Amino acid sequence: MTELLLKNVRPLGGAKVDILIRDGRIACIGGDLACGDPAEDGAGAIALPGLVEAHAHLDKSLWGMGWHAHQAGPTLEDKISTERRLRRELNIDPARQSARQVALAAANGTTAIRSHVDIDTDQKLWCFEGVLATRERSRDVMDIEIVAFPQSGMMIRPGTLELMDEALANGADVVGGLDPCGIDRDPKGQLDAVFHLAEKHGKPIDIHLHEADELGAFSLELIIERTRALAMRGKVTVSHAFCLGMTDRARAHALVEKLAREDIAVATTAPASRPVPAAAELRNAGIRLCAGSDGIRDTWGPYGNLDMLERALFIGLRNNFRRDDEVEYALHICTQGGADVMALKDYGLREGAFADIVLVDAETVAEAVAARPRRKLVLKRGKPVARDGQALFTVE
Repeated sequence: MTELLLKNVRPLGGAKVDILIRDGRIACIGGDLACGDPAEDGAGAIALPGLVEAHAHLDKSLWGMGWHAHQAGPTLEDKISTERRLRRELNIDPARQSARQVALAAANGTTAIRSHVDIDTDQKLWCFEGVLATRERSRDVMDIEIVAFPQSGMMIRPGTLELMDEALANGADVVGGLDPCGIDRDPKGQLDAVFHLAEKHGKPIDIHLHEADELGAFSLELIIERTRALAMRGKVTVSHAFCLGMTDRARAHALVEKLAREDIAVATTAPASRPVPAAAELRNAGIRLCAGSDGIRDTWGPYGNLDMLERALFIGLRNNFRRDDEVEYALHICTQGGADVMALKDYGLREGAFADIVLVDAETVAEAVAARPRRKLVLKRGKPVARDGQALFTVE
């Protein structure tokens, strides 16, 4: 039996308590607790549940590879084709680069990641196998969920469907899809294939939907129809869903109601450059909303650092959240929201839950989001994995 006692911490900014951790789980929360092992004094720090990065691309970052000038053109197709070319030219090794991102994420307080991993007829399963290897090596420090993701298209690249099928049979957790109209130009074909793979392998679905306005609404309705027809309620996520930010708010509201009826979740990155789903509207409709950093420091763009407190800040800014309770909801999206979408078991700051805990020095949760202090201590299953903004492990 292993024990760790966190003294003088404030769960979600509440009153000071002690948290006794036993065998990786929260055994007790209360005052003046004791255990036989030395205690960790939080000195009044706020205790947060482990942050959840629910939309990442672990296979494609340039993190740690030096600076590379941006080469891709402005369109989505430009970015996809440029990335496919530069993977081998720059040796963006998915095993090495995903390991570096795991360490970075842990240093910033993340304890679970959903990663979309590229599968196409050029790279075949190289990216999937690299991230899979990282997942195996880092099981003690990070939960990683792999989405088999046809970044270059599925129907327009014959052979991709078979590679997706192979990845799902060999450890991928989620079936991915991408812009059924804009990329594949075959919405029926692509979505039928995606939902068939999900049915065959018993896996959930996460579809990137960058398509805006009425085109995106059309694709979204096709997704909703298949979710209902195949009894996949609660097992589908739509990432980005930019069409929900359309100026026709009545149309967007009607789509939100349909998503709520089928319990289709939404993942957002809260970008500044595109219309985004309105977080408060989704919350009021009862839709599960999670968030992620998307790709960071990659061939698509030079930004990002896998800091989910910063992502909560972006969500707050993008949604004009100002009151403390609104800012707290932005953090909820980056914690419990992600846990709900990833179906993480025994998550949260409660007795019996896994001890995935982050300590930050701040007066309130809202201040923690606004100030984004260095993570004082990060625990994964009760084990320290980062301290003072530095990971305590390497997985390369």
